[in-house]
Amino acid sequence: MRLPFDLRALQCFVSVADQRGFSAAARELHVAQSAISQTVANLEKRLELNLFHRHERRISLTAEGEALYAHAKALLERAEAAHLAMRELHGLVKGEVRIGIPSMLGSYYFPPLLMGFKARHPGIRLTVVEAGTRRLQHMINAGELDLGVVIDDATSQGLERRRFLREEMVVCVPEDHPFAGRASVSPADFFSEPLVLFQDGYFHREFVDALAETGGHHADVAFQSNLIPLTKAIVRQGFGITTFLRRVIDEPGLAAVSFAPKAWLALSLAWARGSGLSRAEQAFVDFVLEHPDQPR
Repeated sequence: MRLPFDLRALQCFVSVADQRGFSAAARELHVAQSAISQTVANLEKRLELNLFHRHERRISLTAEGEALYAHAKALLERAEAAHLAMRELHGLVKGEVRIGIPSMLGSYYFPPLLMGFKARHPGIRLTVVEAGTRRLQHMINAGELDLGVVIDDATSQGLERRRFLREEMVVCVPEDHPFAGRASVSPADFFSEPLVLFQDGYFHREFVDALAETGGHHADVAFQSNLIPLTKAIVRQGFGITTFLRRVIDEPGLAAVSFAPKAWLALSLAWARGSGLSRAEQAFVDFVLEHPDQPR
């Protein structure tokens, strides 16, 4: 079967769509604008479809163009992955690891791992994508991300997973708060206070929502922020309390108190089942699993 397009034509088409113009696409691909225009015109002719609305000063995708765009992006990403895999057969010298990490772990768990892995494999490029665990799980399922951190629970069972962390979630309060002197805090007492929480989609928020649902409690959300330094400042000033992984509460002015009973969170590195990992990605997974006891 002879296909009506090749990867170069799809690359030109995607670039024009992303850059919203032929001139910008030509600059991105370092070719003449006439070459881009001719390639797209030939693609439309072979497909017998108009892929772009051509306005006087701008262009936009037609419905047919939108349909092709999604497939073209996926094909180009797979082609790049295949190219990288072939290069890696010559040895784990170069490559790329794109890993999705939630902000709390990105700030307090992964820095020494990322630097240690880079020291061992200096030719491998590391790209960190920051998002909540549910968003990362969706990106993996959609093929937008090869590797990411997910909550190790029933919703992630469709992914290949390797658990790398089990850590206590604790109550974070100002050091002069009445809870600071306790050995533990019950969920009922926790939910009696104004709370400073992450937005939906982050494991921090999911943990709190699940705790509320299990005990029939209502969360009095005073502030919502995904910025850890801001959340700490709000708590330190006495405008609310929150919950963090124990390792995150590492500075004066804040106290960490266990829940009663203690609450634990399990997190895994995950990738799409059946898709496999590149050698660089597998090396990163192996490195993380080799170093389970990072500073807390």
